[in-house]
Amino acid sequence: MPVATPSGVPDVLVVGAGLAGLACAADLLSGGLDVKVLEASDEVGGRMRTDHHEGFVVDRGFQVFNTSYPQVRRRLPLPELWLRPFTPGVLVHTEDGRLRFSDPTRSPTGTPRGLHDLLPGRLAGTRDLIALGALSARDMLAPVRLLKHGEDRTTRTALAAAGFSEEFVERFFRPFLSGVFLEDELETSGRFFHLVWRSMLRGTLCLPGAGIGAVPRLLADALPAASVRLGTEVARLTDDGVELATGAELPARAVVVATGPGPVARLLPELDVPAYRVVTTYYHASTRTPLAEPTLVTDTRRRFLNTCVLSEVVPGYAPTGMSLIATSVLGEDGAGREREVRTALAEVYDADTDGWDLLTVRTVPDALPVMSPPQPLSRTARVAPGRYVCGDHRATGSVQGALASGARAAREVARDLGR
Repeated sequence: MPVATPSGVPDVLVVGAGLAGLACAADLLSGGLDVKVLEASDEVGGRMRTDHHEGFVVDRGFQVFNTSYPQVRRRLPLPELWLRPFTPGVLVHTEDGRLRFSDPTRSPTGTPRGLHDLLPGRLAGTRDLIALGALSARDMLAPVRLLKHGEDRTTRTALAAAGFSEEFVERFFRPFLSGVFLEDELETSGRFFHLVWRSMLRGTLCLPGAGIGAVPRLLADALPAASVRLGTEVARLTDDGVELATGAELPARAVVVATGPGPVARLLPELDVPAYRVVTTYYHASTRTPLAEPTLVTDTRRRFLNTCVLSEVVPGYAPTGMSLIATSVLGEDGAGREREVRTALAEVYDADTDGWDLLTVRTVPDALPVMSPPQPLSRTARVAPGRYVCGDHRATGSVQGALASGARAAREVARDLGR
């Protein structure tokens, strides 16, 4: 028989108000449990945060929002995010100039701009176009369980097995997926690649009108008032709950650790936490837009992961008369690196970038977990009696993965507490 909770003691303490923690708390609360979320920072969201800087809207690292994720569609009233879409395709900068990879099925007209770049002999050969059609049809239409339980291998090996030439992989898939996986050798789980490709085919990549931070804020706003405590750092777990950095102790029947990898390793040292990818994003401001469309640009020469004029996606990201350009690279910022990026952007955009202002730089040290094959798509949340963990490192490095991990933790906690 479950033990009754003493008066004033919550059933569950969730440590961390990122996507996983907020999803976990929401599900536990809907199940009738008393839950408190403890967040060390001054805002919810974890890595999904938005800052306002000199009149610009700056997400903490370049991020996009995919409308097709099942957890997203279940939890979020999408119209309230005022979503603005990217172009359904990318511009690939090659030694032969810029080529457009577009999805002709999403064009509003019968002659989509850039369709000629998909004709044999330009971006792709006949063999690659056939392989692309077969891959896309399978990933979009097949039952998702087939993708989840297929053989796992690296993405590069999976693409070769699907019939793609090495030339097309290097021209399109490697530069594009480098910005998705935050690694440029296509070493990420091929099973995860198929799920990502499916989500892109079935959904729309976009940005909220108020910045990516609007997503976790919307989740938090749906929770009861005072259920989230900001500025509340947990120093350690105790036998009865947690001890705060202030020295105060908070009891609870169960504790769910839903923080980033650093705090997770400190609070649960027995847990095996994967390594994480590091990404740096440079935000430049210009009085003229270098590309008058909301399109992602990749580079086959590996000088950056991707670049985009964010104010073409969401005009409110920049003050009137200004443009905001975001460019991401692997790893940390370093001496001379911004100048190298600026030089590359001058070529890619065919623009004079010397007059651009470097607005700010954002380095995210724990942007995505390393997902080498074989990659488990979900792991148990239970660590010890009364101790649980959730986050993208327990599932996949995506919004879907973080939310699904929080949902799994909630199910396991509720079951253990007799709910």
